Amino acid sequence: MEPKNNTRISEFLLLGFSEDPELQPLIFGLFLSMYLVTVLGNLLIILATISDSHLHTPMYFFLSNLSFVDIGFTSTTIPKMLVNIQTQSKAITYAGCITQMCLFFIFVELDNFLLTVMAYDRYVAICHPLQYTVIMNPRLCGLLVVVCWILSVLHALLQSLMVLRLSFCRDIKIPHFFCELNQVVQLACSDTFLNDLVRYLVTVLLGGGPITGILYSYFKIVSSIHANSSAQGRYKAFSTCASHLSVVSLFYGTSFGVYLSSASAKSSPSSATASVMYTVVTPMLNPFIYSLRNKDVKGALLRLSGGQL
Repeated sequence: MEPKNNTRISEFLLLGFSEDPELQPLIFGLFLSMYLVTVLGNLLIILATISDSHLHTPMYFFLSNLSFVDIGFTSTTIPKMLVNIQTQSKAITYAGCITQMCLFFIFVELDNFLLTVMAYDRYVAICHPLQYTVIMNPRLCGLLVVVCWILSVLHALLQSLMVLRLSFCRDIKIPHFFCELNQVVQLACSDTFLNDLVRYLVTVLLGGGPITGILYSYFKIVSSIHANSSAQGRYKAFSTCASHLSVVSLFYGTSFGVYLSSASAKSSPSSATASVMYTVVTPMLNPFIYSLRNKDVKGALLRLSGGQL
């Protein structure tokens, strides 16, 4: 019997982590807590950088943008999952799925590009300190953020349009807590070769490019520090990069882990569990990393809270 293709299916079903009714309240409470911590923590970073004149520098301008992106990142996936648990429904409309996928790509690529821009900022600050304010002027900083947005939106539109061309069968169950691209493409009845080709090429370009830029920036930073600094100067220089290095390691480490998990366990709930690390845990931890390891941010948060934080 020939499978029924339908490019205009009305909805998908997000299976989430478990179908056990007894686990749903636990999952709901856990993810609601993590979501609230993520939003509150990143909002505090944004408010601190805006309100404190000491943080009106390129590094903290990019940090506030990163915090905004992290709020959008988690807000793309977690609220829908929480609503589905609360209403005991697994459905997401076809249009809602495509929209969620598009927004997810926008925010994940913005994270990717902003971390690269922040690495460049640290490179200029350490390797060219006398020219730092001239090079990293407000116009350039704004332009870099705009370029990040443009590239992210274009990539998201490309991936969304590639999915729109697919035909889908009767099986509309996605073993994930959001419309993850790989899982959605696997449900297609039509040929997905072009989708796979585009996905791999984009991964190499938009994944490999920023990682190469970050590695090159830190290679130049390490070379400059060892060539020109005293032991105290080296410690001070490395301490300014510690928070960014921690966030980079967390983001790319968990992303790579999810990639390996997806490759070895296709259409498995294990890939959904692995995705939690970079879609929820990483945005939640970023404010703590920057506030606990950065005296400027910690001081700004203390002043923002009137010394009660």
